[in-house]
Amino acid sequence: MTIFEAIILGIIQGLTEFLPVSSSGHIELGTFLLGVSAADNLLFTVVVHAATALSTVFVFRKDIAAIIKDLFKFEWNEGTKFTSKILLSMVPIGIVGVFFEKEVEAFFGGKIIFVGAMLWVTACLLTFSHYVHKKEGEVSFSKALIIGLAQTIAILPGISRSGSTIATALLIGVEKDKATRFSFLMVLLPILGASALKMKKFIEAPAIAESISGAVLAFGFLAAFLAGLAACIWMINIVRKGKLIYFAVYCAIVGSIAILGGLYI
Repeated sequence: MTIFEAIILGIIQGLTEFLPVSSSGHIELGTFLLGVSAADNLLFTVVVHAATALSTVFVFRKDIAAIIKDLFKFEWNEGTKFTSKILLSMVPIGIVGVFFEKEVEAFFGGKIIFVGAMLWVTACLLTFSHYVHKKEGEVSFSKALIIGLAQTIAILPGISRSGSTIATALLIGVEKDKATRFSFLMVLLPILGASALKMKKFIEAPAIAESISGAVLAFGFLAAFLAGLAACIWMINIVRKGKLIYFAVYCAIVGSIAILGGLYI
């Protein structure tokens, strides 16, 4: 992998991790078009995911600090309630990640027709959330679990994690800002958990790193962090203004191109 390819893939990862267009789907399409097997390079994957997690921490640093402060009060308050809801939302994806990792990996690896179909699923979900209006409220424990199930389905390449979780939250009656905040903060632990598992594989097979340089990793990290920072802030404003429908159109177009490309390439 060259530095240029690392920057391109880092930008794709950073932007699409937060924009409702599926980071895994775009990484699959990007590596396919560039002819790069980034998905096979565990160290690069860990680095760019860590970069997007860091961008989330930076944007929501005040919220995270307030939650940590509440946790150390050792009482049932807003911070402990929010953390409990986050942990509850992680149960479904935790089960799938631990027990069905190989089955999930089977969906990756250049299957762009499948990616295109899943982008259409994302487009439909975003469209439903735009036109179906419900009374807006808080993230309850039951809603947190439903949003967690949406995040689990988003493991599939082509289904946007942010798009599916935010759209699901809006469909079940969560207020826009609260839906965005919960969606972005709930992903931190799964990203860190998935990165830890990938790092474990890397430690068990350190020869994987021989094919990639430190400069490539550094530029990939920086590109993913800056792109993630911009996308996270942008996405917050997009949800507030109710503009998710534009990304539904985008996902439908890219999904169609991916399907046609897979059929004729």
